[in-house]
Amino acid sequence: MAVSPSALGDVMEVFERNFRERGEVGASVSVWSDGEEVLSEGQGWKDRKRTAEWTKETMVPVFSATKVPSAATLLVALESRGLSEETLVRDVWQRFPVAEATFAHLLSHQCGLAVLDERVSIFHHAHVVSAIEKQVPAWSLGEGHGYHPRTFGALMDEPVRKLTGLQLGDYWRKAIADPLGLDFWIGLPESQWQRMADLYPGRVGKAELADGFYKQLTQSGSFTRRAFSSPRGLHGVHEMNEPQAWTAALPAMGGIGTASALAKFYQAVIGGIESPLSAKVRRALAEPQSSAEDRVLLRPTVFTCGAQRDPLGADGGKLRTLYGPSISAFGHPGAGGSHAMGDPETGVSFAYVMNQMDLNVMPGVKCCDMVNALFAELGG
Repeated sequence: MAVSPSALGDVMEVFERNFRERGEVGASVSVWSDGEEVLSEGQGWKDRKRTAEWTKETMVPVFSATKVPSAATLLVALESRGLSEETLVRDVWQRFPVAEATFAHLLSHQCGLAVLDERVSIFHHAHVVSAIEKQVPAWSLGEGHGYHPRTFGALMDEPVRKLTGLQLGDYWRKAIADPLGLDFWIGLPESQWQRMADLYPGRVGKAELADGFYKQLTQSGSFTRRAFSSPRGLHGVHEMNEPQAWTAALPAMGGIGTASALAKFYQAVIGGIESPLSAKVRRALAEPQSSAEDRVLLRPTVFTCGAQRDPLGADGGKLRTLYGPSISAFGHPGAGGSHAMGDPETGVSFAYVMNQMDLNVMPGVKCCDMVNALFAELGG
């Protein structure tokens, strides 16, 4: 289903309004439709001092928008060994603490391992894996789900290492990113450092202070606070402006790239372009596995094998439209506002990245207004 020029114009109107009225510093937006990139724009500055212009080729960390590329990498690694999301995790990772868990459970945040009791560094994979193996799950399978903001990285990386002998970021390049020509990295090489923009933290507003999630996030010892602190490290936005973070290859929050690369990735996931992703892998990324009140995010969420979908109400209608009006659309936001998604129903994929963060656990008005403008004419 083609995106009309007027819809793309409406997206650009929002994009430019973000600079005029919403404090945008630098940002990019990309839209793909039926196998082609129909919008690619980058404007603004890589830094607040305006010493370097932001272009379409500027790269920036996207935090948890990394999770779907990481999940795809694990699914491809499983398939390469004749396995799937239905395989028991212990068939690959013998010391995994949840005996009955399949990779579908793992990928959809159902295993109760969002919090680690042991204080370990996010930079030390072996220590994080050891802590996971000793962790008593916070809930049992069948008791819903809770977002794993940080532990998700090692939970993806360790099986990929066991299956392929490579770190997840390296296998991502080999199996998916290089074949597709994606300018998206989970572990950024030094040759790309000069393309990076500086990140700036968001400010706390009245809406955030009133949100139950943020109350728990700022409450010492709360389950939500512990989940966003397990494992330790990289808690300040300024730390994400350092090469140590760029090169760490963290599959939960360390991805770096352009809006065009993310939108093209989702175009591959929805089958709009030829790719190394089989139909079974694409279905696993798209189809819901768990719908529940999230134990960490403290709101209804729906998880596929790695991605999110908008939750539905009792009447079958969407409670949110972060991914447009289509029920089958899916994707994943990143802390501060980055966002990427694909809609199999319309054949459209979208991504937005920026360096002036908002204080949002879900996508904020800057990108949601673009999503709404994009799909206003396409319906659902």
